[in-house]
Amino acid sequence: MADYKQDAKQLLQDIGGPENISAVSHCATRMRFVLNDPAKADSKKIEEIPAVKGTFTQAGQYQVIIGNDVATFYNEFAKISGKEGVSKDEVKAASKQNQNPVQRAMSVLAEIFSPIIPAIVVGGLILGFRNILEGVPMESLGQQVIDGAAQFTKAGAPIYNTIVDVSQFWSGVNSFLWLIGEAIFHFLPVGITWSIAKKMGTTQILGIVLGITLVSPQLLNAYSVAETAAADVPFWDFGYFQIDMIGYQAQVIPAMLAGFLLAYLELWLRKVIPQAVSMIFVPFFALVPTVLIAHTVLGPIGWVIGGWISSLVYAGLGSSVNWLFGALFGFLYSPLVITGLHHMSNAIDLQLIADYGGTNLWPMIALSNIAQGSAVLAIIFLHRGDKKEEQVSIPAAISCYLGVTEPAMFGINIKYVYPFVAAMIGSGLAGMVSTMFNVTANSIGVGGLPGILSIQNQYWIIFIICMAIAIVVPFVLTVVFRKYNIFNKSDQTIEASQPELGQ
Repeated sequence: MADYKQDAKQLLQDIGGPENISAVSHCATRMRFVLNDPAKADSKKIEEIPAVKGTFTQAGQYQVIIGNDVATFYNEFAKISGKEGVSKDEVKAASKQNQNPVQRAMSVLAEIFSPIIPAIVVGGLILGFRNILEGVPMESLGQQVIDGAAQFTKAGAPIYNTIVDVSQFWSGVNSFLWLIGEAIFHFLPVGITWSIAKKMGTTQILGIVLGITLVSPQLLNAYSVAETAAADVPFWDFGYFQIDMIGYQAQVIPAMLAGFLLAYLELWLRKVIPQAVSMIFVPFFALVPTVLIAHTVLGPIGWVIGGWISSLVYAGLGSSVNWLFGALFGFLYSPLVITGLHHMSNAIDLQLIADYGGTNLWPMIALSNIAQGSAVLAIIFLHRGDKKEEQVSIPAAISCYLGVTEPAMFGINIKYVYPFVAAMIGSGLAGMVSTMFNVTANSIGVGGLPGILSIQNQYWIIFIICMAIAIVVPFVLTVVFRKYNIFNKSDQTIEASQPELGQ
C-alpha cells in the first residue's frame, strides 16, 4: 500500500491550510473540497504533488484528481488535517456559497435529473432494441403477406418482413420489453416528483403519490388528447365547475412545477403545524391542494411552457439554417458543461421525446463526448512516454468514449486549452452534419460511442459518419494546433523539451 503521508501534508499546505477548508469528501477518483477562499489554493503547486493527477473547479467545489487510491489518500489527509469528512450531499450544500444564482439553479436541475438518468438510459436502449425487432424490414426475411396478399409500398416496392413478423419468440420479447419502456417514459413524472421530494428533503412517498396522480389510468392519456374530441374528454364534475381529467404522461415541466409546489408547501406546513399533529395534517394539507392545483393550474401552464420550449428547439432543428443551429450547439456544448448549464438539455430532450417521439439534441451531446475523448487521444499520442499524465489521460479518454467528459475536460483538455478548442470544432462539425440529416435518438442513452444504440435505425449510417468526424477532426486539429502553437499556452514547456513529438 502506498504511503501518502507526505503528499497529503503537502496538499493541505498548498490548499491553504485546514482553516481554508469548509468541507471535504471524496468520490471514486477525486478529493472534493469546499474552500472558504478558493484563491488560496495554489493549483500549480498542487499538481506537482506526485499523487495528484490534476485539479479543476466545478459547481463551487475544488476537486483534486487522485485516482483509484483516493480512499487511502483521503484517510491519510483526514488524519493530518484534522478535518472530519462529510457526505457528498453535504459538500454540495456547502459548495453553494461559492455559486452564483444561475449555477445554483443548474445545480438543482442536475440533482433532480441525475437519480433518474439510469432509468432513462435503460429505456433508450430498450427502445433501440425494439426498433430493430419491429422497425427494420429485412429482405432476407421475405416479403410481407397479409391475408394472402403480398404487400407493396405506394411506389410499388415490396414491403419486407421485420423480425417480429416472422418470429413469435421475438414478438413476445418485443411486447414484454414495452412493459419496461412504458414504465420509464409514460410514467416519467413519478420519477421527477420523487426526485424533487428527495432533493428538497421532504416526504418522498408523497412525491411518488403526486406523480402517480399525474399519470393515473383514470385520466385521459396525454398521447390521446390531440385525437380526442372536446366532448369526449372525461372530467370531474363538482356541480359549480368541472375539471378535465387529462394525464401528463412523459411531461417534464408540469411534473417539475407540481413537485416543487408540494415540497415548498410541505416545508411551510412543518413550520406552522404543531409537531404533535404534524404526521396527520402536514401530508394531507400538502398533497391534496397540490394535486388540485396541479390539474387546474400548474399542469396546463406546464404543458404550454413545455410545448413552447420543444417547439422553439424543434423549429431551430428543422429550419432552413438548422446546420447553423447544430454547429453552434455542438461547438458550445462543452463550455456549457463547464458552467453546469448543460443540465437544462435533459429537460429539453425529454420534452422533445414526449412531443415528437424522439430528440435531435441528444445525438449532438453524444458526439461532443466523442470529440473530447478524441482530443485527449491526441494528447496521449503527443505526450507519449509521460507516465504521470497517462494515469489521467488514458482513463479520461476511455471515460469520454463511454459518455463521461469531466475527467478529460478538467484533467487534460482545459489544462492545455488547444485540445479543448479542437474538440469544440470537431463537435461543431459533427453536430452540423447530424442536424442537416435530422439524426434522431429514441431517448437519452449512454453517451459517447455506445450512443449509437439509442439512435433510430434509419439514421445509423449517417451517425457513424458523424462519429468519424468527431474522432478524426479533434485528433488532427489537436496535433496541428500544438505543432503550430495555436491556442497553446500551457503546453509550451513540454513542447520545448520534447520538440520531436507530433512532428
